Amino acid sequence: MDPAFLTIAELNRFYDRRELSPVEVTRSLLDRIAAYDGKLHSFIRVTPEVALAEAQAAERELAAGRRRGPLHGIPYALKDIVETAGIPTTGHSKLYCDYVPAADAHLVTLLKAGGAVLMGKLATWEFALGGPSWDLPWPPARNPWNPDYLPGGSSSGAGAAVAAGFVPGAVGTDTGGSIRGPAAVCGIAGLKPTYGRVSRRGVFPNTFTMDHCGPLTRSAEDVALFMQVIAGFDAEDLGSEDTPVPDYAAALTGSIKSLRLGLIEHWYAHGAHPDLPSAMSAAIEVLRGLGAIVEPLQLSSLRDYTDCKTTISIAELYAIHEKDLKTRPRDFGRILRNRVLPGALIGAEDYVQALRWRTVLAREQAMALKQFDALLTAGALGVADPADPDLPDRLVSLPSITMPFSVGGLPALAIPCGFGRAEGLPLSLQIAAAPMAEPTVLRIAHAYQQATDWHRRHPDLA
Repeated sequence: MDPAFLTIAELNRFYDRRELSPVEVTRSLLDRIAAYDGKLHSFIRVTPEVALAEAQAAERELAAGRRRGPLHGIPYALKDIVETAGIPTTGHSKLYCDYVPAADAHLVTLLKAGGAVLMGKLATWEFALGGPSWDLPWPPARNPWNPDYLPGGSSSGAGAAVAAGFVPGAVGTDTGGSIRGPAAVCGIAGLKPTYGRVSRRGVFPNTFTMDHCGPLTRSAEDVALFMQVIAGFDAEDLGSEDTPVPDYAAALTGSIKSLRLGLIEHWYAHGAHPDLPSAMSAAIEVLRGLGAIVEPLQLSSLRDYTDCKTTISIAELYAIHEKDLKTRPRDFGRILRNRVLPGALIGAEDYVQALRWRTVLAREQAMALKQFDALLTAGALGVADPADPDLPDRLVSLPSITMPFSVGGLPALAIPCGFGRAEGLPLSLQIAAAPMAEPTVLRIAHAYQQATDWHRRHPDLA
């Protein structure tokens, strides 16, 4: 049996019935990576020795009747800004080519304790911001649906590796959309949890006040299983929230009858991919058919949210990288250098006013969520971008449909809802809810996926 596109939930069932073993699955996926990743560049570093050792340990424990949790024996990979003891963590940058952490990030400690199997470290944009770049030590990752296109960013390798069937789950990070963007354009599921829900200790910072860690998987059900392992309070992460972790899988009831959903259509109604409005309309009709009440909702413009987020993040980014920018500027890739340097021009008054603006925008979302159980919009405004090094840098010039929920710190999930007809590339639906309401988000997404098959479609790498 080829495990390439089995979900985490399916792998668990096969493990329970002894029809597959963690070692079999790990070896098969390592072979698949070796056969196909030369075209996709999703991995910076594959760790076969670590993977096989962890798979063998998991197999022994499962055979003895000991199950550590829903990721026991499940292969996964990490965005290469997540620190791993004894394994290089590069940030996809020349500056950290030789950096080998002494300790694991907190979420890696949790994954090890849960018996998960580390397959390797994944491509990203430089320090999760500068990309896609062609002047770094490793090439940018490519989209498995068509390698002439990109897999989004900055969790680019994570999106590509899950979509390509190299791993059933990966850890990414999301500051303005870096989990949801790759999930959207690669046709998989990606959750930005509530700010503070998953520890960021041991993860290279991007923007102090908006960084999130979260999973990319094939389905909402798998997101729930992954979150069960990595969510929780970390007293050493100053942004961590001391809130009990619910049973995420128990929320997947299949029923969304009478849930009130606010549709933010004006964010994607104009200037988006021509097939996106119809794909979104079809998705809304599925949700209505399942008993949800969907009504229109008007919030501030994407430009407002994008400008607020960018003003804050560019100042914080400059503070993070100031020393290296002053002492080793040529070791940065061109795109990261160009994106960070303007942060030196952001005055204290600009930063403070942007923080105040953020409070206004976050309150707007909070007020909407008193009326609705969740909010709906598109997961991306288009399909994947071409892999063309000569394209202009659009990250800071175009508004982002993922940034609003970063500004609000809300849990937000991207899942596939169709394909662009001309390119044959995925389109995406985004679901957000109140802080710590990941169970509601996952319940809606799971019900939608029970009624559709977009998440079951996979690229043919051969």
